[in-house]
Amino acid sequence: MTQQRGRGRPRDPEVDRAILQAALELFIERGMEGMSIEQVAKLAGVGKVTVYRRWASKEELAAHAIEWMVESRRDWPSNAEVERSEPEHLLENTLDESAELAASHEFRALVARILGSSVSHPALMATYWKHYILPRREAATAMLDQARQAGRLPPDTDLDVLIDMMAGAVIYRVLQPDPPDRAEMRRYLRQLYRQIGLLPDN
Repeated sequence: MTQQRGRGRPRDPEVDRAILQAALELFIERGMEGMSIEQVAKLAGVGKVTVYRRWASKEELAAHAIEWMVESRRDWPSNAEVERSEPEHLLENTLDESAELAASHEFRALVARILGSSVSHPALMATYWKHYILPRREAATAMLDQARQAGRLPPDTDLDVLIDMMAGAVIYRVLQPDPPDRAEMRRYLRQLYRQIGLLPDN
């Protein structure tokens, strides 16, 4: 995170965490237009000046809160892991976490808020793309390339299009009026991975 730092005594990480958690909760509950620095400070139990010393605007704070939230998740293999292990083993190891995250109210609400704010507050989508979507796309590209080399995908498969289809399927599924629970999401993800060649059919 690129936060302003002044001279004086060291920053308290617990205060940072409380502010980021409060900002995330308010963004999910009320959206960018409905939250304010004053509300964040009150919910975090700190003074308004304490927040402004760290973040210059509510847009910057919300973007960092989203970054903080998504970087704490372990729901998809990293590029380094893809280079060391078979894709099917990595996906099996992260399937439970992926299903739990996708089925959670917090994740559904966060995605809906980010999509709704993408035009009026593009920095939020840029942050979400950089810290959540892009690393997962890079790892998915590497895994799909392995699947293509193994013959599970046609040689001329456009991996970008396939990844868009996968991401779109998940978003469409979790934003339905009657979203799946964790068990159903786990089943759906397993089937999705099989359909696009990341998991073998057997």
